[in-house]
Amino acid sequence: MEKLKIWLKKNWSTVLLGGIFIIILVNPDAKAWVMRQIISTGLLNSKIEKENVENSSIVTAASIAESFTVKDKSGKIIDVSELRGKVVFINFWASWCPPCRAEFPSIEKFHEKYKHNSNIFFLTINMDEDLEEGKAYFEKEKYTIPFLIPNGNIPNEYFGGSLPTTIILDKKGKIRMKHEGMADYSKNSFYEEIDQLLKE
Repeated sequence: MEKLKIWLKKNWSTVLLGGIFIIILVNPDAKAWVMRQIISTGLLNSKIEKENVENSSIVTAASIAESFTVKDKSGKIIDVSELRGKVVFINFWASWCPPCRAEFPSIEKFHEKYKHNSNIFFLTINMDEDLEEGKAYFEKEKYTIPFLIPNGNIPNEYFGGSLPTTIILDKKGKIRMKHEGMADYSKNSFYEEIDQLLKE
């Protein structure tokens, strides 16, 4: 026992760091906090493509939007093809996903800033197998952004299975940004890109 006390005195910082590491490994909120510090740098953010850029990854949503519908809490169906004329922010997330938890506060801030702008529409689509877990997470965090679920299959052009995935459609229904992985959507540089897209 005495040897253990001596070892702990000499190695207290290692023990402390080990404890923090274990907490981060097992606690999704702790993981999300660490990831939030990483994304706050903005280094993981994607840029919205310029309108005149020829890029094979940018596709028109016209041929696939009809099969992409979501449902809100009240059961109302929203069809992406009916959102033409608006900039559409789409985020696929799940409550069990630490990167999703890491970026969601920035999405909430983005929503708060633009929620009164009728030219932008938010689709935050929960991919939890158990929807009650997604709803419980939303209520616990007091998020005001819409809670939506898929209403049928999501085309691969939008969602290939990686969480989180974020898509931005321009007013013509073209995909102008597709980002798989976490990012910070509360940066002024991102707001400037959104403002430019709203002017097009």
